[in-house]
Amino acid sequence: MNRHAAVFSAILAAALYALNAPLSKILLNDVPPTMMAAFLYLGAGLGMFLLGLVRRASGHPSSEQKLTRQDVPYTAGMIVLDILAPIFLMLGISRTTAANASLLNNFEIVATSLIALFIFRERISRRLWLAIVLIVISSVLLTAEDASSLQFSGGSVFVLLACICWGMENNCTRMLSQSDPQEIVVVKGFGSGAGALLAALLAGEAVPSLRHMLPALALGFVAYGLSIYFYVYAQRWLGAARTSAYYAIAPFIGVLLSLLMFRQWPGALFFIALAVMIAATVLVTKDQSDT
Repeated sequence: MNRHAAVFSAILAAALYALNAPLSKILLNDVPPTMMAAFLYLGAGLGMFLLGLVRRASGHPSSEQKLTRQDVPYTAGMIVLDILAPIFLMLGISRTTAANASLLNNFEIVATSLIALFIFRERISRRLWLAIVLIVISSVLLTAEDASSLQFSGGSVFVLLACICWGMENNCTRMLSQSDPQEIVVVKGFGSGAGALLAALLAGEAVPSLRHMLPALALGFVAYGLSIYFYVYAQRWLGAARTSAYYAIAPFIGVLLSLLMFRQWPGALFFIALAVMIAATVLVTKDQSDT
């Protein structure tokens, strides 16, 4: 895979993930948040496992490197963080608008980049630093429900917590990116899905009916499974910080879908935050084109 193919994989991963917020918002009317998080990851794991069976049955087994014992710490960290992140996200989406949640997802760039800098010593340019500052400003604006009263949205805080978890998880996945992406998604899907399902049952959440469970599994396969698969491929060539930068288009696709689906016109504060976030994304994109 060359650099252009890696960039395409990152953008495709972003486009698939963008379906998550608006469609989850609909499904959360009938599926409790933690149970929803569980079935999203179980759908990812199950879908990629079945794809692997089809590939082997057709005589095209994977030649990718398998996970090893040395990968266990990063794999365990990935699974634990992927249990927490979608639970936080579903709690956030259930308490704020889908458009708000979509745009706040760009905070993941901040978390991923800072962890990549301080722990894995990835270089961050001045332009990317400026983009990070703008994303933080935009996130603060989106977290304020009312600019005059400065009341803060609990839903937005949960989305930000999800982004921090995914920022840490992106860097764990980066350490596994030379291994088989399909195996990574299967391990991540079943491990994180089972953990979230146990948490949901312990919290007393009801198991949804089959007609609500199947759409959640399907959404998980597309928005998590296929998205993670292409994301891991991109990380292999671009690194954690750069891949998350290209992934920044996902919130804007999610915002557009949310506005079209729910017809909820946000207030002026949202559009100020949107303008700041667009400026940050342009800086990120230009930074990557210069490297």
